[in-house]
Amino acid sequence: MSDTIFIGAVSDSEGQTHVGLRLDKSNRHGLIAGATGTGKTITLQGLVEGFSAEGVPTFVADVKGDLAGLAMAGSPTHKLHEPFTKRATKIAHPDYAYQDFPVQFWDLFGEKGHPVRTTVSEMGPLLLARLLDLTDTQEGVLTIAFHLADNEGLALLDLDDLQAMLGHVGERRKELTLDYGNVSTASIGAIQRKLLQLRSQGGDLFFGEPALNLHDFIARDSEGRGLVNILDAQKLMQSHRLYATFLLWLLSELFETLPEVGNPDKPKLVFFFDEAHLLFEDAPKALLEKVEQVVRLIRSKGVGVFFVTQNPIDIPDDVAGQLGNRVQHALRSFTARDERAVRAAAETFRTNPDLDVAEVITELKVGEALVSVLDEDGAPTVVERVLVKPPRSRAGVLSDAERAAVIASDPVGSRYDQLVDRESAEELLGARAEQAAKRAAREAEEEEAEKRRRDEEKRSRSRSSGRRRSTRMTPTERVVNSATRTITGKIGREIGNMIMRGILGGMRGRR
Repeated sequence: MSDTIFIGAVSDSEGQTHVGLRLDKSNRHGLIAGATGTGKTITLQGLVEGFSAEGVPTFVADVKGDLAGLAMAGSPTHKLHEPFTKRATKIAHPDYAYQDFPVQFWDLFGEKGHPVRTTVSEMGPLLLARLLDLTDTQEGVLTIAFHLADNEGLALLDLDDLQAMLGHVGERRKELTLDYGNVSTASIGAIQRKLLQLRSQGGDLFFGEPALNLHDFIARDSEGRGLVNILDAQKLMQSHRLYATFLLWLLSELFETLPEVGNPDKPKLVFFFDEAHLLFEDAPKALLEKVEQVVRLIRSKGVGVFFVTQNPIDIPDDVAGQLGNRVQHALRSFTARDERAVRAAAETFRTNPDLDVAEVITELKVGEALVSVLDEDGAPTVVERVLVKPPRSRAGVLSDAERAAVIASDPVGSRYDQLVDRESAEELLGARAEQAAKRAAREAEEEEAEKRRRDEEKRSRSRSSGRRRSTRMTPTERVVNSATRTITGKIGREIGNMIMRGILGGMRGRR
């Protein structure tokens, strides 16, 4: 164990001087820059090896597949290693020997490594809006969905949950407008379409459980070497926005999860952000501010961040100003932008009177770099032209069988292999909808029963009223009845008269 990581050697008329990166200054972050084919990947690989040997875990995205070679020892017979042996001799590499390193493979799609997942809630509306490329208005609606889910205890775990929640927000938009602001169906529809696009890119595989436990990153093997966590990003790079958002989420999670440690003797984890320009490409101001804040504060958590990019001007000034350790490989100067990059890179180094940095940057050979690191007082050292050390592990890809063997034997095992779908927003909202439907059906039945009862009462009253009307005489009955009374009265009078005449006649006879 030592207090520095060997980077390479400076040769001059007096001999050689070895240049190293101080472990206790590694959490002050760094930059590895240079044009394609100038040796950035080999520099990155050598630094990862150095950190692992010192017991420091690392995380690196493998965008081309060749960093997977860290899992296997190099070989002098390998065509890529032939020049490395000569370089090791030339720089008098201390104790140079081929060696493998403890590697854990990860893959967002679960094809070439262990699945990496997080929940929608952990991602948060800001990063998710960046991932979906939402407008400010759409981001506002998404934020409302997150707030409502929190207030009502609805867990947002996967994209199904989020889509269900957005539908729920749409159904309650008039009510929610009073508390949260305007919620338009057009914005909800636009977000839903973006979610469908994300699914088509395989982004739905990133959301769910079991979510990644960051402590599986921060570990050592039985020999005390730091684990090398390699994210296979070959397929992921087809979706630049998903790649950048995932790495920023991971950095943010480290910041929020790890405790404060101050200034440790060596980092707890070193994070290498390859193709770093993708993080800042078309990023909104709010996101850039978050990146700048995380980079500034995460060093107190013992995490070092190294940005790897082709052009140093791809890194915003507020972030670049915090990168104390710099390795600059060759730059090309063909365009006006290239010239600005050369000047910008030259101006970031502490001046060396023996070097014309702006000129040397364009003359560096493959494997050479301009290097400036922080000294024991935290000040940048004078820039030097350094021949970078060769890697001890394989400089190249692994076969499928070799990769499978590494995955099968690493400490993670099958912990993340099986997707877990526990009760969350989608199920809870579905249950609510089912209960509401049952309640509506029950109320409809009760209303129908009440209607039938009222109708029956109405018919009953009608029948009762009909019976009362039958005791009355119709006009025809009244005419007949009147005629009958008339006839009956006339006959009766005649009969009566006859009787009276008979009686009176009898009386008159007796007289």
